[in-house]
Amino acid sequence: MSRARRPLTAAATALAGCTVIALTTGVASPAVADGSGRPAVARAADEPSLTGTGKLARKPGDDVRFTFDAHGFLDKARGTFRVSHRFGPKWSVFFSGRIDCLLTGGPSAVATGVVTESHVVDAPGLPKVRDLKGKRFGFTVLDGGRADRLGYSWALDGLPTKSVPKCLGSAPFETVEKGDYKVHHWMPRR
Repeated sequence: MSRARRPLTAAATALAGCTVIALTTGVASPAVADGSGRPAVARAADEPSLTGTGKLARKPGDDVRFTFDAHGFLDKARGTFRVSHRFGPKWSVFFSGRIDCLLTGGPSAVATGVVTESHVVDAPGLPKVRDLKGKRFGFTVLDGGRADRLGYSWALDGLPTKSVPKCLGSAPFETVEKGDYKVHHWMPRR
């Protein structure tokens, strides 16, 4: 049984030509300079990361949120973090900064970052928060799918006046009520 062939349109002919050029020049599948044959994009993406936003499980009127976009290994890590805490109608603390260390282990990540921006609104009867710029804080995330947990270095002593060392956080003792964190574990070959 023979089929009648339809003639190619000009667009289809151009697309076929581009495909042939891409395949013969290697544009469609660039190889890594180390000869591994893996695409360059896959190699660049193979690094530790911690990403996502979450709202902690707290009583009504107590709104605490953390956002991370951290990539890289140990002190070569880069990215950002944001923390906001609103309590009641007036008191609020917001700070953000740059990530300076990241270490992963399975579904867990520990990151630290230095505050570059902070904004505090004090209210009577609530803790007074000093300027946070320049302080390093630590964060720990357990990526439990949709049951994530989070910890932070100032858990027991309020927002401290001193910085923590790089890649130091606390146990992930808080429950994430809304949102999702993703930890991509990666370690260099030994």
